[in-house]
Amino acid sequence: MSWWLDACKAPSETAKNVAEARQLQLTKPTGSLSELERTAVLLASLQNNPRPNIDYPWITIFAGDHGVMEENISAYPQAVTRQMLQNFTTGGACISVIAREYNATLQVIDCGSVGDTYDYKGVERHCIMPGTANFAKSVAMTEAQCAEAMRLGAESADKAYRSGASIYVAGEMGIGNTCSASAVACFLLNEPAEQLTGVGTGIRAEQLAHKKNVIDQALGLHKDYVGNDAFRALCAVGGLEIAAMTGAYIRCAQIGLPIVVDGFISSASALVAVRLNPQVREWMLFGHQSAEYGHVRLLQELKAQPLLKLNLRLGEGSGAGAALGLIKLACSLHNNMATFAEAAVIGEKV
Repeated sequence: MSWWLDACKAPSETAKNVAEARQLQLTKPTGSLSELERTAVLLASLQNNPRPNIDYPWITIFAGDHGVMEENISAYPQAVTRQMLQNFTTGGACISVIAREYNATLQVIDCGSVGDTYDYKGVERHCIMPGTANFAKSVAMTEAQCAEAMRLGAESADKAYRSGASIYVAGEMGIGNTCSASAVACFLLNEPAEQLTGVGTGIRAEQLAHKKNVIDQALGLHKDYVGNDAFRALCAVGGLEIAAMTGAYIRCAQIGLPIVVDGFISSASALVAVRLNPQVREWMLFGHQSAEYGHVRLLQELKAQPLLKLNLRLGEGSGAGAALGLIKLACSLHNNMATFAEAAVIGEKV
């Protein structure tokens, strides 16, 4: 039950040192490419390769429905979750286009959506439960259900690794999941909903106020059960897809597969993962800072420097997917720029 506590793989200090030494020899002032340099060196250490690459990116979308939708906290109906599952695999969704752009494998996993049995080609259906329970009234998942969702994430990471993936992106789909992620973040940071709750799918001001009230009520309802336990916070107010991403992040770190974290919901999962197993943090790159209200606070807690700030708030792994282009560029610059010696440029680094 507690595989997520197992040790993570250690990044390579040797590869990091070699990559840093190469950066000092490239035909540019030291540090002039800033985050591009940092990204290349970090990826070198995570891949144990002084010449890092992201030739084989892997993107997994985890989907799940949320019982808290009973409380009218979203601008979209719950049926959209299922509709988007099909859109992912038929190529019409944003993340589908991104996956094609970067020749990434796109895996779509239904952890537990609401509705009748279906057969969408390309969707891996694992109905742990038909959506979570309404966390305003009871825990969202039992501990066994939450652990099962985390296992789905771990299995996805293992599959990516066996397939030769060079970097892993987890995305999510689930109408109502910004509410769930906000509630999880509130428990982990011991802060009220006012500090961490945004408009999600674009709700009106009065609906946002209601959403915050629902979360605060849930925090009060579950506080004795949760205490300071990150796993219980996930059980109490999390989502199946949020738990699955948590499991994927932890397993990636255990097997040595670099991660690009997406936006607010993914970052809530990332924080759960780091609270459960602090070594996981070393394996994370952060794709972007989203427009969602609480994301800055989560990034601060994770001591993260996001690569992009484009005011995105779509989810699906789209911000992390967009960052793949920048990460690819960082690798290309690191690997293909000439050194001072190669270019016969006179300087202090010759």
